[in-house]
Amino acid sequence: MSEDKANNCYRGRLAPTPSGFLHQGHIQTFRQAWERARHAKGKLVLRMDDLDQARCTQDYYDACMEDMKGMGLDWDEGPDIGGSFGPYVQSVRKEKYLKFVQKLFKEGLIYPCTRSRKEVREHGLLSACKNEYLYPESFRPSKKSWNQTPFSPAVNWRFCTAWGEQVLLEDKRLGEKSFVVGENFSDFLVWRKEGTASYELATVVDDILMRITEVVRGEDLLVSSARQSLLFNAFKHTTPGFYHCELVKGVDGKKLSKSSRSLPRLFSLS
Repeated sequence: MSEDKANNCYRGRLAPTPSGFLHQGHIQTFRQAWERARHAKGKLVLRMDDLDQARCTQDYYDACMEDMKGMGLDWDEGPDIGGSFGPYVQSVRKEKYLKFVQKLFKEGLIYPCTRSRKEVREHGLLSACKNEYLYPESFRPSKKSWNQTPFSPAVNWRFCTAWGEQVLLEDKRLGEKSFVVGENFSDFLVWRKEGTASYELATVVDDILMRITEVVRGEDLLVSSARQSLLFNAFKHTTPGFYHCELVKGVDGKKLSKSSRSLPRLFSLS
């Protein structure tokens, strides 16, 4: 258990990805995170989740900061004001992620993956939510070759899940949610051969190191929360609380995208 949690100190976070402009869904989630932190008289951390350097740009970063500040949101730690648990930009935290993925390797919890996305699409079943293809158990290397493979950051590494295992989440808005490995998700990437952490690993590592006690995010990330719960357990760390916000959809009924910037819509939420 983290020191902050033991002291009953709430620590929440805002974690935008500067790969596009913020939309109304992001703003609703960030407002909820801000309100929960302030209501708890706790701390709020701003962290830029910019792992995807091909899509994250300085223009989007600047627009994100401008829009959040324009809404009246503030934070207690972040890339613009510093803090005790920085740096608060994921693209410069590679060494921290590398240490944690090596822990998983030493525990025998991850294995090297050479399969392509095309192969997974062709041989994997669609998940229960029909939003991803499940990585087949048959694609795992043999345990013998797995154990004999030295760790290399230039290889894809997957977390080995237990098919059929039930993963329970207690969400503070939705109540208890249940997920089944092999139906909702399966073995997932924790490290990419390009030498970068996956979203799941980087998020968990940062939430551990930044002592986050509650994660506020959209409902579309419920399965990610289930995957991340397995990683928190693997690192023997208390899983933070979760609050999944209702999704804001466009007039077509689909999830909003980051394709355009609409400041009037953003600031009309007050």
